[in-house]
Amino acid sequence: MKNITLGFVAIARPTFDMTLAVQNSETVYQQLTTAGFHLIGTAKPIATLEETIEAAPPIQATSVDLLIIVQATFADSLMAVKLAELVDAPLLLWAVPEARTGGRLRSNSLCGINLAGHALTRAGYRYDYVYADTDDATALAKVQALAQAAHALQQLRQTRIGVIGDHPAGFDTCRFDAPALKKQLGVEVQKFELTQVFGEIEQTPAEIVQPIAERLQQTIEGVAEVDQVALRGSLATYATLRRLAQEERLAGLAVRCWPEFFTELGCAACGAMSMLSDEMTPCSCEADVNGTITQVMLQAISGQPAFGSDMVAMDKDADELVIWHCGLAPLTMADPTVRPRATIHSNRRMPLLMEFPLKPGVVTLARLSEATGEYRLVVGKAEMRSAPMSFGGTSGVLRFERPAHEILDVIMAEGLEHHLSLTYGDHVAAVLALAKMLNLPVLCL
Repeated sequence: MKNITLGFVAIARPTFDMTLAVQNSETVYQQLTTAGFHLIGTAKPIATLEETIEAAPPIQATSVDLLIIVQATFADSLMAVKLAELVDAPLLLWAVPEARTGGRLRSNSLCGINLAGHALTRAGYRYDYVYADTDDATALAKVQALAQAAHALQQLRQTRIGVIGDHPAGFDTCRFDAPALKKQLGVEVQKFELTQVFGEIEQTPAEIVQPIAERLQQTIEGVAEVDQVALRGSLATYATLRRLAQEERLAGLAVRCWPEFFTELGCAACGAMSMLSDEMTPCSCEADVNGTITQVMLQAISGQPAFGSDMVAMDKDADELVIWHCGLAPLTMADPTVRPRATIHSNRRMPLLMEFPLKPGVVTLARLSEATGEYRLVVGKAEMRSAPMSFGGTSGVLRFERPAHEILDVIMAEGLEHHLSLTYGDHVAAVLALAKMLNLPVLCL
């Protein structure tokens, strides 16, 4: 898998069948390599604590996303615990079934991970496990989900979110707790004042804005039809926020997009945030920090842009829910049969916003929620239907795996935030694995 690095160690005890142990270890190693993972370590099993200590430095130096310990045969728990001490990465224990021949127990692999799991738990280490044949497709899928989650975990530990301004009054769904985010997720939040950012936007020279406008005209329709002064303000916003993210090493932005962008700057921030999200710097409107963090999670797992939206309609008869936002969805999410258009905000009547229906396909939805006062991760999977725009701006029609009215019942009964984030693809297993690694309770839609 692209950008995923796995640490790999096989452990064994020579009093068991070492020929079988080497065969199983080499097969798992080869299967993971063939699946596209980058592995650090060797397929040759180790058998002593000294060999364990010698095997650790290359893995430590690479900062792997996930450490796989293959229990090639039964062994005591000392090697597994030592690896957990030496390598700062989520752990996966892999045991291989063996045939019930009525003769010798050749590997006793399952008992080995049982022993290791107990010792790791007593020592305070979290882990997951696989009990499967070396070429089992389900096991490889689980490794992939865990690796995606572990990669996202690594990203979160390095994440800084920029929040520009405060969330609007009455939008408690966009509140955030910076110290708690740092403690629970490892995420830092850096605050910027609107006035500071506005001053930088207003000073953006025309020679920076003009090439952006020319590129945009090649991508969407209607650029020349909107107010050009306001358009330049939106594009200067994009240039300023992009530079700010680069200079301050910000993984995402949460922007107070109204009313001041309209009343003081005379343009919309939506189009700028759409363009940034397309470039893998996810943005949330209404200064929704937790929404942006959710998008960082989804983006790290999927390798694709993520988008935050409102749920605005439910059709019980059609069993469909409609998501919508003014016009900040990344253009890569546009239905390929419809060319996106430059448009104006439906209420404030200023550009730049992107207008298009979302493309069909499976999507994963999530939300880092604080509705109960404690963090939990909301997750669901749905099919984005091929449908015309439900409302102006960016919108999509969803069909979940359970009835639409039940999804709405959960959202309202749980008092969830009004922003849900999504990315394309089925990544539920990885999101659930990430929640476990972060010790977050889960609410499934």
